[in-house]
Amino acid sequence: MALAALPAQANVDIQQVRSEKGITAWLVEDYSVPIVTIRFSFKGGNTQDPEGKEGLSELMSGLFDEGAGELDSDAFQIKLDDAGAEMRFGAERDRTFGSMRMLAEKKDEAFDLLKLAIQQPRFDAAPMDRIRAQIVSGIVANQRDPETAARVKWAEALYGAHPYARPDEGTEKSLATITADDLRDYHRRVFARDNLNVAVVGAIDAETVKRELDRLFGDLPERSDLRPVEKVDLKLDQEVRVDYDLPQTSLQLAYPGVPRDAPDFFAAYLMNHILGGGTFTSRLFDEVREKRGLAYGINSSLVTQEYASSLVIGTATRSDRAAETLGVIRDTVRRMAEEGPTEAELAAAKQYVIGAYALNNLDSSSAIASTLLSLQEEKLGIDYIDRRTALIEAVTLDEVKAAARKLLTADPAILVIGPPLEGTKG
Repeated sequence: MALAALPAQANVDIQQVRSEKGITAWLVEDYSVPIVTIRFSFKGGNTQDPEGKEGLSELMSGLFDEGAGELDSDAFQIKLDDAGAEMRFGAERDRTFGSMRMLAEKKDEAFDLLKLAIQQPRFDAAPMDRIRAQIVSGIVANQRDPETAARVKWAEALYGAHPYARPDEGTEKSLATITADDLRDYHRRVFARDNLNVAVVGAIDAETVKRELDRLFGDLPERSDLRPVEKVDLKLDQEVRVDYDLPQTSLQLAYPGVPRDAPDFFAAYLMNHILGGGTFTSRLFDEVREKRGLAYGINSSLVTQEYASSLVIGTATRSDRAAETLGVIRDTVRRMAEEGPTEAELAAAKQYVIGAYALNNLDSSSAIASTLLSLQEEKLGIDYIDRRTALIEAVTLDEVKAAARKLLTADPAILVIGPPLEGTKG
């Protein structure tokens, strides 16, 4: 199915619709292509997996199209094909999400199937065992991958006993303990109306959306029953090594971050863009790639999660030059912390992040739906797209320098995957 593509700078007319049962959604009507896209999420993802049953939400997300209501797996898949719809569910650390793209002329059949999947998943034994075996097969295969081993050690080192330290997909042992009743309990606790966000884009009007919201979600529990999860501070000032005989060494550095709702978020965002988020124009790219040829690429990013925030730098380099590369990265970060960016760097960063937003977030119906959902999850307001440029333009050089000092003066956590580094901190 083709996606509805919009001009990069198109104005997006977002409507907030509210159903009779009080379910709200953000809607963008677009009749240029006869397709409807819906995306939705429930707060509560992998962090809601009970201890000892890690991977529960991951397993559940693979079962929604494996039978629902009176339809077993085969019957459900046949009807989904007949409706010409694409349905997907998934689990992330903080949210469980679903989506569907459908032909507008077949939206009734498609929404019927989505309703069954959301409200009456079957969790039959045969599909459950098959999806579980697929996940376990991936876990076993990845055990031979140094990157996977590093990811596990890195998460444990950064987050300690917090749920973020657990593998999202679970383990062979934890997956073996999960029963259909566990899945039903998770579904009951998480799939509720009070922690639901919905975005709809395409050839559908507001009145129809209101009716479909009640059809899809109206019979879910009114209130969720989420297990409490505490915020966590990253454990910095440590080095995590995964020794492996590789021609390349992967490096990752974690610094403090800022929550998405922090007053200085945009100051930190612009600073990170100048440091390493701007890729080909960033200081790290210039110092590591352009001046010294130490790596093909390097980047930094602000990671904002529900219960933790960080600024992460990542690259890969020749193993015999890994110590040199790490030194250049730390020197570049140190200069940014001490001096901050220049006026010219800040002006260029503002111009880019303002101009690239529509191209990166609003260029298709799926992208728009994803963006609308994220804005709701982050509680940024329905007018955020209109306000965003002014928020960025208002950031001063002094504010960006303050963000650099705040985030980059800490000693980072460092992950090294490859041969041991000589002469570095242990």
